[in-house]
Amino acid sequence: MKGSVVTSCAENVPENSDCERVMEKMIAQGNKVIFATSYGYLEPVLRVARRHPDVRFVQCIRLVPPEYKNVGSYFSSDCYTSLYAAGIVAGKMTKTNRLGYIGGHPIPSILWAINAFALGARSVNPKATVHVVWINSWDDPALEAEASRSLIEHGCDVLASTLNSSITIARAAQKAGVYSVGTNFDLHALVPNGWLTGQSWNWGPLYVKIIRSIQNGSWKPDNLRYGAQDGYSVLAPFGKSVPKTLQAEALQAMVQLQQHKMEIFSPPVKDRDGRIRLAAGQVADQAWLERMDWFVPGVEGTLPKK
Repeated sequence: MKGSVVTSCAENVPENSDCERVMEKMIAQGNKVIFATSYGYLEPVLRVARRHPDVRFVQCIRLVPPEYKNVGSYFSSDCYTSLYAAGIVAGKMTKTNRLGYIGGHPIPSILWAINAFALGARSVNPKATVHVVWINSWDDPALEAEASRSLIEHGCDVLASTLNSSITIARAAQKAGVYSVGTNFDLHALVPNGWLTGQSWNWGPLYVKIIRSIQNGSWKPDNLRYGAQDGYSVLAPFGKSVPKTLQAEALQAMVQLQQHKMEIFSPPVKDRDGRIRLAAGQVADQAWLERMDWFVPGVEGTLPKK
């Protein structure tokens, strides 16, 4: 049928040479568009793209150098908006004022999420602190479980995370009788007693839009970035433990952020050491976000040394 699309999918592909082999196999099978959906896929994508100029590649998160005419990228830069709203919920639900956050790698997009989560929590609970543990992997259930136990033992009664999936952390939290906030997926049905809310993706409409632009010849190798109002990153459903009044408060914050009546990173923005990172008159644009390598006040944890 004219205009129809056949989709292939490969899951749990490591961010190494295996990724390159998988893409080559997909191309050999006749695939003409490849969505690379993990941060570390960019370098293999660029190598494969040089060998296959007739194939379009669309990379998630990362910025693509302008010299590549068959590679573009996409991301919802305001994904941290949902984490701010989730932080409001976590800040109100915590009893210990200690929130844990398990991150895969200390890259800018994860730092946006952690900082927004902390700012949301501290907007309703100035005593709240966020304790960060890096596992240096996007998918390692053993390390995720170990990090969860450590944070719970140190008094964290809400665990958040940004990994391929938050399910291991969410299950560990529920088993221990504490709460969880997730990213990427809605897990409320799988962990009904511990789940608060979180961020989840709604990429389907964007993928359809991109494919249609390729079909009609209007696609360009841009670094496409979208905001909260575009609906590709959404606030996940609330867990049954979250009071209706608190749900309404979080949803109202989302509306204000989507309508730009409120900004998460509103100047002046200081890091936890008191250094001004966004001065009066400056804007938290994409270039500024991509340079983020610091924590806001209230966040505890290590960052790579420069």
